[in-house]
Amino acid sequence: MHLTLKKEATKQPASFNFLQQQARFDDFLEEFDNDRPHQALRMKYPGELYTPSPRIYRGTEEPEYPLHDRTIRITNCGRIGIGRR
Repeated sequence: MHLTLKKEATKQPASFNFLQQQARFDDFLEEFDNDRPHQALRMKYPGELYTPSPRIYRGTEEPEYPLHDRTIRITNCGRIGIGRR
């Protein structure tokens, strides 16, 4: 799947921003899961075999670090702020 994704969605960069690139990934996933049968699945589509997990996701616990380690928060957009920078 990863090689196919690379060929289909990342080569020949026709996307000029993140939203356009995400749209290419979304289109690839839709085709990969619902429009192309897979030999390893006896020519069925992954989308027709998928079942959601019965377990409820409860998030992760806040990690604990040794006292000598510095804890720094990262924003939702991926920025790291150290000393107001």
